[in-house]
Amino acid sequence: MDEALLRRLTPGVLAALVRRGADFAAAEDAVQDALLEALRVWPADPPRDAKGWMIAVAWRRFLDAVRADAARRRREDVLEEEPAPGPAPAADDTLQLYFLCAHPALSPSSAVALTLRAVGGLTTRQIAQAYLVPEATMAQRISRAKRTVSRVRLDRPGDVATVLRVLYLVFNEGYHGDVDLAAEAIRLTRQLAAAVDHPEVAGLLALMLLHHARRAARTASDGSLVPLAEQDRGRWDTALIAEGVAILQAALARDRLGEFQAQAAVAALHADAPTAGETDWVQIVEWYDELTRLTDNPVVRLNRAVAVGLADGPRAGLAALAELDPALPRHTAVAAYLHERAGDLATAARLYAEAAHKAPNLAERDHLTRQAARLNTTRRRP
Repeated sequence: MDEALLRRLTPGVLAALVRRGADFAAAEDAVQDALLEALRVWPADPPRDAKGWMIAVAWRRFLDAVRADAARRRREDVLEEEPAPGPAPAADDTLQLYFLCAHPALSPSSAVALTLRAVGGLTTRQIAQAYLVPEATMAQRISRAKRTVSRVRLDRPGDVATVLRVLYLVFNEGYHGDVDLAAEAIRLTRQLAAAVDHPEVAGLLALMLLHHARRAARTASDGSLVPLAEQDRGRWDTALIAEGVAILQAALARDRLGEFQAQAAVAALHADAPTAGETDWVQIVEWYDELTRLTDNPVVRLNRAVAVGLADGPRAGLAALAELDPALPRHTAVAAYLHERAGDLATAARLYAEAAHKAPNLAERDHLTRQAARLNTTRRRP
């Protein structure tokens, strides 16, 4: 059974039902029923037109549900419009689903969950595992999101920026359970890039590929984090790096700079350096200046302070850091790092320990705790 094929077909089948008049929630339920039927039937009797089969079965499931609904009379027009059997249209409606699932009426977490369900074809259980929440909790979240978008027309123009933000959130979730969300985000962004010609879509895809290329080197055999400067660059995926750089260069050549292109440019400079010591930190600071101009995001300013500390010295980095709110996530960890580079090991050790208590996850907490212990050991040596 080719489950990957089913996942690829899901968004197109769902969009076909919505375009015919089904509301989103009912259509999504019908598509799930069709998926179960395909899993039962296809191994012994695979169809010649997989998408057409899925649409036909899902539409029948939808009609069955409509006929059983107390509001049948309001939907009689929909029932009369059942198309004649035949090959499914070749048009890809996935792009419209991206826009629908990233509707501004949804919270970011709901938009991500609905995108993974409707466009990614993942089950509620898989999404719940990925986000480390009970399946019932995720089912409620998806159900509320479906009710929200059921009131939205599919043919309304969408916001590419919102779609990209959702995909970026998916990518940053990484990996939990049996679903690799980083790889899933790349797959969905490739799909989006094939459907829409937009430099920021290309910028996000390049950014994902360049970050994903370093994935194998990010953790040691014991699961501990490996900082970028200490990573074995021989383990970086050179094919992904080359692809990401090529996509980025083509996007930048269009002279419509956006934040994802600028972030990808920073990642490309890291990927281009043979060693950590050869990183072009001056250029990285310049790109962070562009990012600050584009977004004025405090997290960007935090990353810029690190880059300034490596380009112009730790005291310059600490001066840039002093302009930021100490309550920012990872602000204390950055301060610890810059103080260590400045030679103030006592302050750095104290700040590493403080940052460990604020860490958002266990791996980061363990890493910061080890950094504090390392400096305390160094200070005690005669």
